[in-house]
Amino acid sequence: MRSLKKSDFAGLVKYITDEQSKTERLGFVNATNCEADTMQAVIGEVLATQQLNTRAEGDKTFHLIVGFPPGENPSEDVLRDIEERLCAGIGFGEHQRVSAVHHDTDHMHIHIAINKIHPTRNTIHEPYQSYRKLADMCEMLEEEHGLQRVNHKSARTLSQGRANDMELHAGIESLVSWIKRECLEEIRTAKTWEEMHQVMSDNGLEIRQRANGFVIESEDGTQVKASTVARDLSKPKLEARLGAFQETEAQAERKAKRRYDKRPTRFKVNTTELYARYQEEQKNLTAARKVEWNNARGRKDRRIEAAKRSNRLRRSAIKLMGGSRISKKLLYAQAHKALKEEIQS
Repeated sequence: MRSLKKSDFAGLVKYITDEQSKTERLGFVNATNCEADTMQAVIGEVLATQQLNTRAEGDKTFHLIVGFPPGENPSEDVLRDIEERLCAGIGFGEHQRVSAVHHDTDHMHIHIAINKIHPTRNTIHEPYQSYRKLADMCEMLEEEHGLQRVNHKSARTLSQGRANDMELHAGIESLVSWIKRECLEEIRTAKTWEEMHQVMSDNGLEIRQRANGFVIESEDGTQVKASTVARDLSKPKLEARLGAFQETEAQAERKAKRRYDKRPTRFKVNTTELYARYQEEQKNLTAARKVEWNNARGRKDRRIEAAKRSNRLRRSAIKLMGGSRISKKLLYAQAHKALKEEIQS
């Protein structure tokens, strides 16, 4: 999620607790081990705790996402038990955290923003191989709560896992998935490095050497290891097929046939009805705002007109009464009363 700027605690909490004008997005929200009673105050409390640790140089926020298979909607009590036990299982049981359930994808999921800094000891906790520990705990919790069994110990690489997380919980298609869907077969047909660079160029991509392997980069700067896209794109296998790596030669400007764009993923459920409901809600919201704006403008116009009448009355009073101090005060009071009544109406 780092590419989406969600790694800082304040930004992360605002993201996971924002309904984003979607009636289906947000479920229960809960703050744990915090004294504050409002979300803004909770954020301030956590940030103050993080400031007390001046030695830690890395990220002080841990973003844990707990997802469920399509169609599975555990009760709130079950969700709370899962959240509490998973956090405790990786050493964050006493740490401050904010949890929010999201329903805006076909996989219901819980976002958990955890402060890595302990609230009393002010030390930072970095779970060791948390994925392995979480996988074991998930299997246990699935059995206890009668949930669908899922294979948590897959052979996916870390990069592939992050790409899948982004798609599943941020709703954005990853570069890995886009390449597999749009041009992986084209890439595999290249017989020389020249052809390889041409295929990459046609798809708005570039392949180049990085450390001991290859990376593929899109025009917007998004990068992925070539071996994450497919094992046969690793450096040893590509060089065995195409020879030693050759840099691309300067080519004439040419429009790519297609290019990667961070678009929403294609959901497995039919979202036509939800989108129609969203459009209707937006239409009603716009109409309500227009009515409120017109009412506010009407109130403003009435106040301006009342003030003008009051000023005209004062000027007339001064002119007609010949400077009588008592009369002036009386008429000022009358004008002020009339203005107040006009504003209240």
